[in-house]
Amino acid sequence: MPPNPEVGSQFYVQQKNAILAYLVQNIDQNLLERGDEAQLRARVEELVEEKLRAEKVPYSRQMRNRLVSDIADEILGYGPIEPLLRDPTVTEIMVNRHDQVYCERFGKLELTDVQFRDDEHIRHVIDKIVTPLGRRVDESSPMVDARLPDGSRVNAIIPPLSLNGPVLTIRKFSVDPYTVEDLIGFGTLTQHMAAFLAACVKVKLNIIVSGGSGAGKTTLLNVLSSFIPEGERVITVEDAAELKLHQPHVVRLESRPPNIEGKGEVKIRDLVRNCLRMRPDRIVVGEVRGGEALDMLQAMNTGHEGSISTIHANSPRDAVARLETMVMMAGMDLPSRAIREQIASAIHLIVQVGRLSDGSRKVLSITEVQGMEGNVVVLQDIFTFRQKGISEAGKVLGSMQPTGLVPRFMDRFAAAGINIPADIFRQTSA
Repeated sequence: MPPNPEVGSQFYVQQKNAILAYLVQNIDQNLLERGDEAQLRARVEELVEEKLRAEKVPYSRQMRNRLVSDIADEILGYGPIEPLLRDPTVTEIMVNRHDQVYCERFGKLELTDVQFRDDEHIRHVIDKIVTPLGRRVDESSPMVDARLPDGSRVNAIIPPLSLNGPVLTIRKFSVDPYTVEDLIGFGTLTQHMAAFLAACVKVKLNIIVSGGSGAGKTTLLNVLSSFIPEGERVITVEDAAELKLHQPHVVRLESRPPNIEGKGEVKIRDLVRNCLRMRPDRIVVGEVRGGEALDMLQAMNTGHEGSISTIHANSPRDAVARLETMVMMAGMDLPSRAIREQIASAIHLIVQVGRLSDGSRKVLSITEVQGMEGNVVVLQDIFTFRQKGISEAGKVLGSMQPTGLVPRFMDRFAAAGINIPADIFRQTSA
């Protein structure tokens, strides 16, 4: 029986591994270190042809090109997942096992035909990602957050914590960040909502973007940050830097995990405290997860208005409850009422985002924080998404609607010379 030359066949994998070993012995180390992709690809192609001729492998020109591409991806890129990283329709890559790789396209998960050789192959790709960033993943530190050069977010977890073997998850970000026009085009929000949010950023309201995992919080945070005037000094604080702000005066801070001796850790909370001494006009915290919530609220309440952050929560009310819990994590023995008063006076607006059953991402509500009533933080929806059903094609039907209530801070728009017509808040019969 003749050998099967198809991609993914045992014969193809054996040939690829043999050629990789041949390349290791024959490729010029200086060429690898220079990292000139064009020259390296040309040399890889020469060596592949040389090896295939010597082995008399019956490959078509198309199969030879594919083999060259796969091998170049191993050397220059991140191996089998490199085609998914290059595919602009893929937003998330999930390596569950060496032989099971999922991706997300248009908000829907799908199983790909991508496979790694074995667990060690996945570990090699993980090391290739995290080592240049000064991070590591091993038995003493089996979880790591990192980023790719394009800003895409990476999480890796290995045994003994992962029972499947090494697991790699990559949240991709477009080379050109989405603009507000893109989000309007996608139906994420309406023109009126976008104009309202832009005005809120310009008059320095403190905004929390709330939502579940993969709901589009960071994308919306990027868009909101684009409304910050160019003359202001913006300091961003993140676990793994992924925000892409285009203002000329941006300082980016990133937390650091402990080293191999367990020392040198710098937490988000340390960075939030430090940035207060850096004369910020705006503080943008990628995500609030713990005790840094207290420092952020105190900053918002002491002259650092216009701050923006994200939080994992399923509703605006949940976001307030989570903030309260995270302030308690700071270790300060504060009564619940005092914490709620801080939240009520610091936060002006909560923007709730979500991913719907058809994979689309929407702004589900824009909610004003109106203050305290008794022992409760008072919230009032200004815009909400009203779902009306699901089409035969599985598309969610619905629309963004104003609730008819005008926010209390309208006078701030007038004082800043921003014209937001009151009729955009008028409730429609639709």
